[in-house]
Amino acid sequence: MKLSLLLLPIAIILFAENSRAQIKIPGALKQAANSLSQSGAPSQLEIGSALKEALEIGVSAGTDRLSIQNGFLGNAAVKLLFPPEAQKVEKSLRGLGLNKPCDDFITSMNRAAELAVKEAKPIFISALQQMTLQDATNILLSKEKNTATTYFQRVTSDALSAKFQPIISEALKKTEATKYWTDLSSSYNKVPFVTKVQTDLTAYATQKAMDGLFYEVAQEELKIRSNSGARSTALLRKVFGYADGK
Repeated sequence: MKLSLLLLPIAIILFAENSRAQIKIPGALKQAANSLSQSGAPSQLEIGSALKEALEIGVSAGTDRLSIQNGFLGNAAVKLLFPPEAQKVEKSLRGLGLNKPCDDFITSMNRAAELAVKEAKPIFISALQQMTLQDATNILLSKEKNTATTYFQRVTSDALSAKFQPIISEALKKTEATKYWTDLSSSYNKVPFVTKVQTDLTAYATQKAMDGLFYEVAQEELKIRSNSGARSTALLRKVFGYADGK
C-alpha cells in the first residue's frame, strides 16, 4: 500500500509531462511544415528562368501590340511625334498652311516603327540571355514593379540600338518618312533667319521605337507581378508567388 502511494505522484508527473509533449505536437508539425515550405523556395536557376520567361512574354506581347496598324500611331503613350529639336519646324510649317505634309510625316514615321518592331522581336528575345542568375534574384525581390524591364533596358540598349537601327532606317524609307522629313526640313531651312535643323531621323526613330517597346514590356511585367492570374505557367506561379510572400 505504501509503495502504491509513493508511485502515484510519479505516475501523475509522468502523465502530465506526456500530456505537455502531446500539446506541443501541433507546434512541431507547424515548424516542420514551415521548413518544408522554405525548402520549396525556387532555386536561382528557376528565378532566372522565370524572369527571362516574363520578359519574353512582355517582348512578345509588346511587339504584337505595337506591330499592328496604329500600334504606335494610335497609342498616345508611345506615338512618335516631331523630334523635340524640330518642334519649331512643325509649328512654323503648320503656320504656313503645311498641315498635311506634317501629318503625313508623323503617320509615316509611326508606320515605320510599327513595321520595324515586328522584325526586331528575335533581337530583343536573344538579348535576354545577358541576365545573370544573381541579377534575376535581386530583380525578383525588388519593391519596384518594373525592375526587370529597366534592367533589361539598361544592359541591352546600346547593343539593341546598333542592331535595330538598320531595320528602322529601311522601314523609314519604305513608308517614305525619310522623304517627308527631307522635304519638310528643307522647306523650313529656307525660311530666312531660322536656325537650320540637322536631325538624325533614323537615330531618333530608333530610340523612340525602342522606348515604346520597353514601355509595353513594363506593362506586361506589372501584370505578372500584380495579378496572379497573369502568371500563365507553373514556373511563373511558383517564382512570383514566392516573391509575393517576401
